[in-house]
Amino acid sequence: MDYKSILALGLPLSIGLAGLGSALALGWAVGRAMEAIGRQPEAANKITTAMAIGCAFIEAITIYALIFAFSCLGKM
Repeated sequence: MDYKSILALGLPLSIGLAGLGSALALGWAVGRAMEAIGRQPEAANKITTAMAIGCAFIEAITIYALIFAFSCLGKM
């Protein structure tokens, strides 16, 4: 098995795992934020701002995985 076949198998798997992890983390973060807003509605603006920043960081990880996969795809 040469490195091209390993890349051909590993790249889609890595993107899929990054997407799955991102989806689970976003779902957990948004769910917890909604629970917090339900407990303290007066803090909704602070909670929403912190959640949005956290969600941006979570999405950035997925985008980095996609960029890495495309850069490795050029080496195939």
